[in-house]
Amino acid sequence: MKNMNTIISSLLRGSSAFAVAAAAMASPALGGDVNYDAKSPIDAKHVIEEEEFPEENLWIYTKGTGVRDEGTFEFKIENITRLGKNAGSYEFHDFRPELEYGITDKWTIGGELMIFHHDYSNVPWAPMVDTQGGPGGSFKDTNLGGFEIATKYEFLRAQDAWMGVAVGLSYERREYYRLDGAAIDQDSLVPQLYLQKSFMDDRLQWAFRGKTEFENRKSPGVVEKEIAFDLSSGLSYEVKDGLWIGFESRFQSDFLSPVEDGVQGGNPSDWDWNQWQLGDQFQYGLYVGPTMHWNPEDVDWWVTAGAMFQVRGWSADGATASNQGKNWDEHEKMHIGILVGYEFGD
Repeated sequence: MKNMNTIISSLLRGSSAFAVAAAAMASPALGGDVNYDAKSPIDAKHVIEEEEFPEENLWIYTKGTGVRDEGTFEFKIENITRLGKNAGSYEFHDFRPELEYGITDKWTIGGELMIFHHDYSNVPWAPMVDTQGGPGGSFKDTNLGGFEIATKYEFLRAQDAWMGVAVGLSYERREYYRLDGAAIDQDSLVPQLYLQKSFMDDRLQWAFRGKTEFENRKSPGVVEKEIAFDLSSGLSYEVKDGLWIGFESRFQSDFLSPVEDGVQGGNPSDWDWNQWQLGDQFQYGLYVGPTMHWNPEDVDWWVTAGAMFQVRGWSADGATASNQGKNWDEHEKMHIGILVGYEFGD
């Protein structure tokens, strides 16, 4: 896959029909039994409300508490493009096809591939400056960066409870680094917490996703044991049926102290069973921006788009990497995200 710069131009389309049969009452005088599989008016109302409640993908990074219905699938394609440093040229496409399946109405499993496309030049900060071959160099490549398998369980439904609550857990395997595209050996375990609150007869949604990433990463001459926090929150309003306009914020920070050429710098992170330690803060970045979600009535597809802009950041690599109050070695000027989903199954 050598061309990652083309935005997905066609969406999978489909249609679904939904019907609730009325129960026919049989008179004993007719002497016959009537067999039917119909829902009561109460059940029918409940199903219709479920269909109208927004699903989890109203934002780019933030996800709601919702899960797949039992026996159904969802295929998603996500592309988040990270653009710009404050010097040189930098472009990174994080492209992820994903398939989810509902084991029960509360429990979903899924898996995704990570396809990384990097195209940058004359970036003065590590690790890009080394991978591009030094100051003034360039790097362009596309790789299968790794894969992720995940599970999510919904304890409380946002449309029924005062607050929706779900938890998730994923395992990530990466063989290429997201920052510069260099070969690495990385394994991560990522527990997640989801919260969602519904307002105004479900037309206004607030959600929060908190990820804690426990990462073991190795590259030539460097060993990193890292704890990272990725916290995102979004607010979205349904301006018309199926069209949601919102706002999202995301905060991401790493805590570690790399071992370089066998030398331990500061305080490392650790999470052995008999020891817990949060290492030195290495960097952080804060992003905000608008989002849009479109899920037309009576179709099985949806699309989400958004743009996130770095408004604050910091790097332990010094003032040159975090000048102007922003982080330029580990973060970018802006992120542009497009997500497309298609639902199918029983």
